[in-house]
Amino acid sequence: MTQTVIEQLQSHRSIRKFTEQPIEESLLRALIAAGQSAATSSNLQGVSVIRVRNPQTRRAMAELAGGQEYIEEAAEFLVFCADLNRSGWCCERSGKAMADGMTEHFIISTVDVALFAQNVVVSAESEGLGICYIGALRNDPQQVSELLALPENVYPVFGLCLGYPDQAPACKPRLALDAVLMEEHYQPVNEALMVQYDETMRAYYQERTGGELDRVWSQEVSALLGKKSRPHMRAFLESKGFKMR
Repeated sequence: MTQTVIEQLQSHRSIRKFTEQPIEESLLRALIAAGQSAATSSNLQGVSVIRVRNPQTRRAMAELAGGQEYIEEAAEFLVFCADLNRSGWCCERSGKAMADGMTEHFIISTVDVALFAQNVVVSAESEGLGICYIGALRNDPQQVSELLALPENVYPVFGLCLGYPDQAPACKPRLALDAVLMEEHYQPVNEALMVQYDETMRAYYQERTGGELDRVWSQEVSALLGKKSRPHMRAFLESKGFKMR
């Protein structure tokens, strides 16, 4: 039975093992075209997608991303970049200087990337493909930029593995809907829902790891936000022209 779009979205999971089956060129191009159809602020279209096929480049990126070998193994590996270089060209062609380093420009180009990529992902999953976002490219964005010859006003937001799945992991549970959908104004954190979700995640990790991992969501979040996270990003973005003024 064919899934509805809502059912497909609710069954999303990250895939980290892929078969050797290639993706047809026509399908890949259709996926990117679907990405282009995403909403874009003021029609900026501040996105460029770099298709990485060179095995050495993929291997280097896998190492920069902490040894995520599926970057090398997936049928396709794409790097999604926020791109204001093309916008700068438009300004120059029109005889105007681009107001460089504006925070708003950074935000809209980065949001454009996320919307574009999610269109690609939804389209890919509708065709039986599996995906895995690779945010760990930001572990060393300078080296990624050098590998991809990214000019000023372009930065790598994340990578994306695409291929036919060779595994069927369970869907990771999400927060209760009532924890995120609020009426009229912001609501205080519902402790009961948080505790309930922690136990749901504990059971999920226990089942996924055969009882080896005893962890809850609140611990994950506190571990993530309780320490500095990629503090190099601000200086890197400034070096690429994203000065946040």
